[in-house]
Amino acid sequence: MVVVATKGRSVDRPQTPEPVATDPSDGEAQANVLEVRIAGKTIWQVIGAILVTLGLLWVINAASGVLSMVLISFFFSLALDPAVRFLTSRYGWRRGSAVGVIYAAGFLFVAFLIAVLIPAIAELARAIGENGQEWLATIDGRLEDWFGLDVLEDPTAADLAANTDELIREWADEAFGALLGVASAGIGLAFSLATIAMFTFYLTAAAPSVQRAVLRLFSPETQQRVGWTWDQAIVQTGGYFYSRLILMCINGAGFFFTMVAVGVPTALAISLAIFGGFVSVFIPAVGTYIGGAIPVLLTTALQGLTAGLIVLGYAVLYQQIENYWLSPKISAETMSLNGGVAFGAALAGGAIAGPIGAFVALPVAALISSVISNYVASNEVVYNFEQGVSGQPAAEDTIN
Repeated sequence: MVVVATKGRSVDRPQTPEPVATDPSDGEAQANVLEVRIAGKTIWQVIGAILVTLGLLWVINAASGVLSMVLISFFFSLALDPAVRFLTSRYGWRRGSAVGVIYAAGFLFVAFLIAVLIPAIAELARAIGENGQEWLATIDGRLEDWFGLDVLEDPTAADLAANTDELIREWADEAFGALLGVASAGIGLAFSLATIAMFTFYLTAAAPSVQRAVLRLFSPETQQRVGWTWDQAIVQTGGYFYSRLILMCINGAGFFFTMVAVGVPTALAISLAIFGGFVSVFIPAVGTYIGGAIPVLLTTALQGLTAGLIVLGYAVLYQQIENYWLSPKISAETMSLNGGVAFGAALAGGAIAGPIGAFVALPVAALISSVISNYVASNEVVYNFEQGVSGQPAAEDTIN
């Protein structure tokens, strides 16, 4: 009771009772309340981290072209490293000198290709201009004899056959315009190629120094794994490149002698042989068919059906020899990769980085396969797919 005095007399006023927590859980809930305070310094640190991250992403996006060229250069340096090691160990050359000799040989090869391909393309254009209508008539006769189809009876096809020369001239004008466009973009292309060549030269000539600089960043145990992975990259990439190069030379030589034997002009036979050998070997899956189809079609157009069938017979025979004898002998010790994995890797590489990605995808996939087989534990397969685990016939065997 609280007594309050007012003008000489006191008034009793009831005291307001204090709230009492009757439920123990209420006190626990009040005690468990967590007060979070964020300092202003922390807020600025988070904002700074976000800005730095966005800045790094912008720099990476802006320098993506340079980074891709460095990646391509690293791949080419891995491919050149076995040849450089051979020259340095066999003849005692310095790595820079060995890379310079390889560069000179590559430059001479490219110059030879240009000197051969330009006259061959001119010869092919001249042959098409002179014999285009005759070839169309021959194809129409074959189709009529074999399938009962007379394509040239169609007015559209007849006009096309009659205006072959004019169409070829228009195509030549468009091709010349496209060539001028390529020439106008040649400065950028030349700069990109020079940059890739420079990075490749440095990464190959200074490979031991670069490898030591990278390995210093890891502990001794991790260095063993990184070094082994690096060596495997050299083995897989170099083995793939050199084995493919040998197969390309063998296939190209076979194409050349076969086409010359059936009467194809030598200059044109060289260009078609290089094209057929390179495409059929270095482009996975479809390259085999494209690399054989173009020489067969052009030989048929130039020398007739019999000559085309002879070249086709060579292409089919060579593929059987390569698949069952040459390829296992040459590349079995360098790069073993499942056919389905190779096809999928080529598609993925092409989707990511175009033709260069498809070209690089196979040795990269082989490297990943080697790393997985070395670091991932594998167990013996005890399941019997023929009889099942219990020794009873499998379900699909008992259905019938």
